[in-house]
Amino acid sequence: MAAADEFVIYDEVQFTKNDWRNRNRIVLNGKLHWLTISVKTAGLFGQPIDRIEISDKSWARGHWDSIRQAYRNSEHFHQISAVLADAYQEAASLRRLTDINELFLRRIADILELPAQIFRAEIVPRASEDPTERLIELCRARNATKYLSGPAARSYIRADLFANAGIALHYADYSGYPTYSQAMDPFEHGVSILDVLFHCGAASARAQLKSISSPGGLQALDYTNRS
Repeated sequence: MAAADEFVIYDEVQFTKNDWRNRNRIVLNGKLHWLTISVKTAGLFGQPIDRIEISDKSWARGHWDSIRQAYRNSEHFHQISAVLADAYQEAASLRRLTDINELFLRRIADILELPAQIFRAEIVPRASEDPTERLIELCRARNATKYLSGPAARSYIRADLFANAGIALHYADYSGYPTYSQAMDPFEHGVSILDVLFHCGAASARAQLKSISSPGGLQALDYTNRS
């Protein structure tokens, strides 16, 4: 998101169980701990993410209790917790998973002062069912000349279609990120950004993102198409 002008919430694709769409990890008592939002999936196989509803109304309280237990002694807990507690209070009243995810994305982006505009894919009418062609539709509708994707999408994205459309296709590379003082040994990168914020603070996190996503330091991007 730090490297983008616009960030698309692509919630029109199928919800997948045991994935990152409704859960994330923190470090609690020196161990990895999952924060999971229980959702309604019985008999709803194949539903898109934007139709998935919450099944446990008490999830927000449980999450916040775990977060406070995990990070209450961290250096920047009071700085971050004020914003986060308010976000959890608002999220507790939401019924759709996509609304909850958007809320937290926006709050985290505000903390990090990220300039990217955030919108959902639904604002662009869909004409194609092909996954790659749909991404190109979104790019063209937003007058984008570059598309930055997560690395997992390599399994389905057709790079030739992006080349034919004149849109540069880039993949994020999450290796090479700096470590910090974390309550876990050995260090674990695969946790929520909350871990970084509580231990390092917003200013330090912003500086790290700036060094990674600035024009002169895009070591976190793999440019597959160069023009």
